[in-house]
Amino acid sequence: MKLTITASPYVFDAVLETEKAPHTSKAFLERMPFEGKIVHVRWSGEGVWIPLGDFDFGVNYENHTSHPAPGHVILYPGGISETEILIAYGGVAFSSKVGQLAGNHFITITSGLDKLYEVGRKTLWEGAQSIRFEAAQI
Repeated sequence: MKLTITASPYVFDAVLETEKAPHTSKAFLERMPFEGKIVHVRWSGEGVWIPLGDFDFGVNYENHTSHPAPGHVILYPGGISETEILIAYGGVAFSSKVGQLAGNHFITITSGLDKLYEVGRKTLWEGAQSIRFEAAQI
């Protein structure tokens, strides 16, 4: 399934990884359009995240990684740290104050990766930015 992600002033094409992460994709799809605020990661490197506290998507680990590539969107379902969605724009070693974490890679951004880096730097230097995930208009 194709998605549109609007982050700060930029718009990205993306795909929902329904075959690789079916449960996470289904849970996220049920909550779309999904809006939030991205802030720069604290420990993980070049990424932005949407902190979600104790929000429960009702999923466990699937297609999980601690090292998402630029343009990969992962969901950490909660547990030893709070629930979050992380978007890598550069090198990421996903972790928190309690140590290394792994999140479910469930979305891949397919266009504008050069602009994704700009979103990351803008978030780092200017603070929280709005983000919206929605089904692509075809």
